[in-house]
Amino acid sequence: MKKNLVILTGAGMSAESGISTFRDAGGLWEQYPVEQVATPEGYARNPGLVIDFYNQRRKQLLDVQPNAGHIGLAELERDFNVTVVTQNVDNLHERAGSTHVIHLHGELTKVCSSRDPYNPAYIKELKPEEYEVRLGDLAGDGSQLRPFIVWFGEAVPEIETAIRFVQKADIFVIIGTSLNVYPAAGLLYYVPDTAPVYLIDPKPVDAHSDRPIHVIREGASEGVKELRKMLVP
Repeated sequence: MKKNLVILTGAGMSAESGISTFRDAGGLWEQYPVEQVATPEGYARNPGLVIDFYNQRRKQLLDVQPNAGHIGLAELERDFNVTVVTQNVDNLHERAGSTHVIHLHGELTKVCSSRDPYNPAYIKELKPEEYEVRLGDLAGDGSQLRPFIVWFGEAVPEIETAIRFVQKADIFVIIGTSLNVYPAAGLLYYVPDTAPVYLIDPKPVDAHSDRPIHVIREGASEGVKELRKMLVP
């Protein structure tokens, strides 16, 4: 029987594909204050700015490809029951072939109702030719279409789903996340004591945990290659 492999990924997973990270030097937060483009208050104040910010992020998806790390994780499905829990809003895991991806912070390629963001009736997957959303484009309930993104200060509806899978993990892997953003960072506390934990990141990461962690000091692509050698005989 295949073991359950659960992988938590953050911005470092997609950085090698050319997706701008938010926190690093020169990252998006330096260009756009988080309060402006990633909070409900910022959206209420200037919806046009926020909609355009995510239009630009969406268009960037057309110019980038999954990297070897994304592809390596998808290939691990041959040997494991793989669940990817990602803090990223891009679709690179899916494009690389991963079949079970839980997006904690929403999905860039989707839009939803401003009034009722998590109502599935009003969540829409955009085709690439629809990536430009405008003021005046309405959801099924008559409210402005907004990005299907979990902003700071909003609930993270998928966290309970993620916890359920983490609690059943035989192996847990963390890739490219600073473990500073909660509730995602707290998932480590739900990993069974019997499950080995691997952390892939070229920079030091404080896991805020006393449990033993196998650290692979590499970027996503090289790190996943090394992980594969350890996990697949």
